[in-house]
Amino acid sequence: MSVQGWNTVLVLGGIRSGKSEFAESLVTDAPVVRYVATAPEGDPEDTEWATRLAAHRARRPGSWTTEETTEDPRRLADVLASAEPNETLLVDDLGGWVTVLLDPDHQPADDVATIAELADALRDCRARVILVSPEVGLSLVPTTPLGRAFTDALGAANRAVADACDAVVLVVAGQPVWLKPVATPETAAPATTAATVSGTPAATVSGGAAATVSGSAPAVVTLADADDIPEVQLPDVLTHTPPPAPDQQPGNPWAAPTMALPMVATGLVIQPGMELPMPDEYAGPQAVDRLATLDVPGAGLGVLDRVVGFAAATQGTPTPQAWGSVRVLLLHGDHAGGGSAGAVAGESARRAAQARAGRGALARLAAENGASLQVVDVPASAAMEDEPALTLDQVESALRYGWRLAEQAADAGVQLLVLGACGAGTEAAAAAVLAATAGAEPPTVLGRVITDTGEIDDAAWMVRCAAVRDALHRTRRSSRGAKEILAELGGGDVAVATGVLLGATARRVPVLLDGPVGVAAGMVSRDLAGQARHWCLLADHGGHPAVRLAADVLGLTPLLDLRLDLGEGANALVALPLLRSVLALSAALPVHPSLGGGDEAPTGDEPASTEPSYPEPSYPDTSDTGPDGTEPDFAEPEPAGPGPASTGADDQPASGWRAG
Repeated sequence: MSVQGWNTVLVLGGIRSGKSEFAESLVTDAPVVRYVATAPEGDPEDTEWATRLAAHRARRPGSWTTEETTEDPRRLADVLASAEPNETLLVDDLGGWVTVLLDPDHQPADDVATIAELADALRDCRARVILVSPEVGLSLVPTTPLGRAFTDALGAANRAVADACDAVVLVVAGQPVWLKPVATPETAAPATTAATVSGTPAATVSGGAAATVSGSAPAVVTLADADDIPEVQLPDVLTHTPPPAPDQQPGNPWAAPTMALPMVATGLVIQPGMELPMPDEYAGPQAVDRLATLDVPGAGLGVLDRVVGFAAATQGTPTPQAWGSVRVLLLHGDHAGGGSAGAVAGESARRAAQARAGRGALARLAAENGASLQVVDVPASAAMEDEPALTLDQVESALRYGWRLAEQAADAGVQLLVLGACGAGTEAAAAAVLAATAGAEPPTVLGRVITDTGEIDDAAWMVRCAAVRDALHRTRRSSRGAKEILAELGGGDVAVATGVLLGATARRVPVLLDGPVGVAAGMVSRDLAGQARHWCLLADHGGHPAVRLAADVLGLTPLLDLRLDLGEGANALVALPLLRSVLALSAALPVHPSLGGGDEAPTGDEPASTEPSYPEPSYPDTSDTGPDGTEPDFAEPEPAGPGPASTGADDQPASGWRAG
């Protein structure tokens, strides 16, 4: 089971909330599942309802057995009473059961007594039972007597079943929130909880119960390898302030830690095909079109108009603002074996400790950008050429751990995440992931090995290529599913990075990628949630072949070509001030006077206005009728520039400038 400590659980949720999918995910590892269908077949001419039922049936594995209770609603209690202890029952759903209960063919009937019988049978049931039910308590009161009778009966059934169940979970937009946690000794929080993260004392939580996230059950997030990841606490968040000027005396250390409360499990199940949010499909194009109306003396922002479009889509407005709160996540974890050939022993740990102390390139760039920094220790990865880098249990924990990191950032008001990594063998692991997901040849995606003295070590490069080759040969018959790739090849840093991308997508937080680990995580996340790549921005490819290839596959065009190599995360922070400046400029400039905007220069004795005038972009009329009410004739639009087959140069600037 994905959630432990319960025998019966009620899964509530609204229409299209994902409650059925979540309930099904709870029984994925059960050897035998009896699917109890309660919904009536409905009108034979209702093709949409028939399509829904067919989709539900198609999702069920062939090993499941299906049992229907549509003929007699009282039969559901009998099914529960006769279930054996080794069985798992999935009842979907109580809304259909109440519909049959209120059907005139079953009247007169004592609805209250039937619901009470169901609750009693559930309390005495020896099998594991998952019941799905629509949540009607948040809807409006129906205007018809039949509608009110249905909501009253279903509300009463939900209350009775929730009282009888060990656990209750509400699924909202695909996100589970545990309303009735399981009280087990393992999850009970002590009166005072403290933890230590890499030698740094963590904040102490007093007052009895452990802190919860979104009403979640108090089950502490743990990774299988407790030596690599703290058991009860996410890493500290370091909030930096810029270093003092040369003529000032330094005061307190400029990297003061801000402690984070323990994060706890929310019953999260990460599985392929998740439906996560997409950016606003209209705000991005509107923002780019708006740029052509601004009072800019030159030809516009060039390729950086993509920054404006990306920010507009992720913020849901055609006038996006520059990102204020930024957090850098530095994932630290080494890979054993030939993938780390040429790396200096202990160098990655030194870099991580340096960042924690507020020193080094990454920490200082974070301070200059006013960004917080979080150093995350991830599970160490085994030699992928000899054995799986992680176990599947570790992968599951690492994915959830990364998701929690993104949730913690979103709860803190972070508007942009910068994802970086440091660790021996990370480039080889990313190359192996690319080879498995994109069919790349290891030598083409593995960058040259540079020693600490600045020399090129081709012998170490060949060892890394051989390690990736052997790992791919070892796993040639293995599944190429997302979790299997992370377990066999990716390792801890790529797995946690994948969880970060998924969690950030779920919370609508954009991510600035930097380096092979981030783009490798982007490749893996496609199978888990294809929406994740649309929340990612790549500032610079850094000249790294793996980043170039993954960016091409993911459709992430690098904004810059600076070929920086300051370490993952640091390269993105160098570009961040430029990206912020572009957003600030696009939000503040007024419309050009030739397009109806006002002149900013004051006339006479009138004081200059301190507030910028924001343009109101106009868009073509997309209605189907003309001014006289008739349908206009279709006319093929003339191309504004050279077509795909043209060999002429395109004279139009990248951002689209106004004519004249």
